[in-house]
Amino acid sequence: MSAKNRTVSGALAGLLGFVGMSAIAGILVTAAVTPALALSGMTATNTINVFENLPDYLSIDQLSQRSNIFATRTDGSTALLASFYDQNRVEVAWDAISPFVKDAAVSGEDPRFYQHGGIDLEGTIKGVVSTVATGSARGGSSITQQYVKNVLVQKCEVLTDQKKRMTCYDAATETSPDRKLKEMRLAIGVEKKYPKDDILRQYLNITGFGGTVYGIEAAANYYYNTSAAALTLPQATSLVAIVNNPVKFQLDDPESETNGAANGYAANKERRDYILREMLKYKKITRADYDAAVATVIAPTITEPSTGCSSAGSSAYYCDYVTKILQTDPTFGPDAETRLANFRRGGYNVYTSLDLDLQNAAVETMAAEVPKTYPGWDVGAVITSVEVGTGRVLAMTQNKDYSQVDGTDANFTAVNYNTDIDQGGSSGFQPGSTYKVFTLGEWLTEGHSLNERVDSRRKTDWGVFKDSCNGNASYVFNPKNDANESGTNYSALESTMNSINTGYIGMAKKLDLCGIRKTAEAFGVHRANGDPLEQGPSSVLGTNEVAPLSMAVAFAGIANNGVKCSPIAIDKILGPGGDEIASPKSACTQAVTPEVDAGMTYAMQKVMTNGTAQASNRDTSPKVPMIGKTGTTDGNKDTWMSGASSKVATVVGVVSVTGDINQRLVKFANGTAATARHRMWPEVMSVANAKYGGEPFAEASNKVLQAVQIPIPDLRGKTMGEATSTLQAAGFDVVDGGPTDSEMPAGTVARTDPSGSATRGSTVTVFSSNGKLGVVPDVVGKTEAEATATLKGFAVDKKEQDVTDPKQVGIVLSMTPAAGTGAAAGSPVTIVVGKLGAAGTGPDKGKGNG
Repeated sequence: MSAKNRTVSGALAGLLGFVGMSAIAGILVTAAVTPALALSGMTATNTINVFENLPDYLSIDQLSQRSNIFATRTDGSTALLASFYDQNRVEVAWDAISPFVKDAAVSGEDPRFYQHGGIDLEGTIKGVVSTVATGSARGGSSITQQYVKNVLVQKCEVLTDQKKRMTCYDAATETSPDRKLKEMRLAIGVEKKYPKDDILRQYLNITGFGGTVYGIEAAANYYYNTSAAALTLPQATSLVAIVNNPVKFQLDDPESETNGAANGYAANKERRDYILREMLKYKKITRADYDAAVATVIAPTITEPSTGCSSAGSSAYYCDYVTKILQTDPTFGPDAETRLANFRRGGYNVYTSLDLDLQNAAVETMAAEVPKTYPGWDVGAVITSVEVGTGRVLAMTQNKDYSQVDGTDANFTAVNYNTDIDQGGSSGFQPGSTYKVFTLGEWLTEGHSLNERVDSRRKTDWGVFKDSCNGNASYVFNPKNDANESGTNYSALESTMNSINTGYIGMAKKLDLCGIRKTAEAFGVHRANGDPLEQGPSSVLGTNEVAPLSMAVAFAGIANNGVKCSPIAIDKILGPGGDEIASPKSACTQAVTPEVDAGMTYAMQKVMTNGTAQASNRDTSPKVPMIGKTGTTDGNKDTWMSGASSKVATVVGVVSVTGDINQRLVKFANGTAATARHRMWPEVMSVANAKYGGEPFAEASNKVLQAVQIPIPDLRGKTMGEATSTLQAAGFDVVDGGPTDSEMPAGTVARTDPSGSATRGSTVTVFSSNGKLGVVPDVVGKTEAEATATLKGFAVDKKEQDVTDPKQVGIVLSMTPAAGTGAAAGSPVTIVVGKLGAAGTGPDKGKGNG
């Protein structure tokens, strides 16, 4: 009977047994319900309250079902990465279910389904009497009642609190007349609201078929590798048989003694054949159909579903990152409980930003360059790429096989080395000198230039550093330079190109450590474990543990005129009905001004062409403008190559997951571990450049390139204290060069280096006089005799020079060293004395000969 043609009396039939509207109903209530009430301690008033406090019906809600994660190929087609679910279910429409399944369910579970109004009174009375008598549940529930029970259980399944979930589940499944009465009331309400076919369809979609298999479509996929629409009569009845007792009748344990392959799945066959007899009895099949089906051997084809990110293969860690977004992003709900409930109910088709071309390049070069394990070393390696200007995560891989749980096999890990700990990642890794770019940004923001020089001498006592957040403090530490550079006065550009540690500490000395931290944060950098960034001087050299993805986002921001865009991995989400739902959006903010950013990219391009990243630049093809920065942590424990074009940023790292090792001493198949970064980065960026291209970066202004020259005053004869104050007031750093030979009074300033002028912020070395030199007196214009007498104590060296003026004869014309110069006692002083030349000599000068 069609649901639309049912009479009101049919819908009310289930109520008659409880409201005493006829003599027959009274008998039934007396025979069935009253004993139940008496034995359970329930009164008639309690019973009425049970009904009054319930909703009129349970709505047919969306069921928990399988969701899918896709990548999109270049041609626009999609590639399934993985399916994931809390319950393996694919909800299907009425027409997508074989008629054999529908008839089997009705014949085997509820033959009067299309006649009753939600409660099969005959079966219910038998079930209640049996329950009261034995204390255990016995049959009698209609399909509608079973559907109601399943819905109540499903509502429990989505609760995130374990205690609440178990309390809910116990209430939904307890063996008691109270629960049975509630179930009956709700079943009647469902029947009033929905057509029979809708109820049967949702019953077949919601019911369990053993393990995590829910719904007829997933059951057909799993047990027979087919669809619900294509199930044969023997297959359909064997699946419907499972519903009665999933543990007893499921078909995926061939070793079972009672229901296994050896005995032809005897328990299931017995139940299947019963259903077939019922179908024959109710004329749903012919005798020939029955005979053929009964004779059919049960032969399941177990097909394991794609479950979770393990099936995503080489993109498993990217898939894992996406699932963490689905579970934690506020887009999916206001709190963790709601987000998880939405995720578990599933039914989403998630289309990611993964670029399979870049991903394949990353996977291939990772496999070629870094082993999954190495004797005596817990080796890890990562590659992450982010699109500039959008924050779209394009690639993500590492040197391990994906596992949903950490095990003892070193090849596998559940930890995503690329992401933060709350996204399934680790506690992060020290990025080394790649972190220096944030000090560079703060340096330029504060008005310093790239050619400005700082005190770069190696020392242990660096004095007081400014920190406007935590208070100024002195630090004693002894950073060294990777290549043992020993220069004392590197410029910011030189320190960037060659990654000079002491140069960057010298730069930080002129800045606010809090400002450096804030610049890093403005580019999206944070500690992977969620703690605040540390901001001591050593942090300038990259000691904060950061996720590689965070650094890729930062470098993408530097390549984007200083605009940082937060990472996103999802382009589009379609709900179960095919409607697009909101997905996380990237938030873009200006981290530094475009002028400052242009200075940063200028210096970082020099790193690629003339600095420490030349190997990565050389092997990347096609060529487009690129920026970069290398990083190596203490002891060569971790090595990094981070860089970008104007379109794609990529971070590559080889790390020590635990423990320490010197990567320069480790040999991989194609070279040392320390140089593997320069073999992998070009492989990924070559694909990126070919696919996305690249534009020139903005031109740097003279303001950030060239510092203003400031005169250095003449400080000779001043006290060292006066000289220091004067130079610092002019914007210079001052270094005491120690005593030197000088004619100045002992202890006063002898000279400075440099002298004349220098850029603001440069280091000026001041030398003090030891007073050992005398001042050379001025003898120019004196007679030779006078000069010799004046220069007593010096070794006078006389030279002559022809003159035409008789007045200059015998007169000192010049001297070396110059007057006023300091010279040691006995040191030579050369004087030049005039003598009359040949044209001006003799008494006959001017007279003729003839």
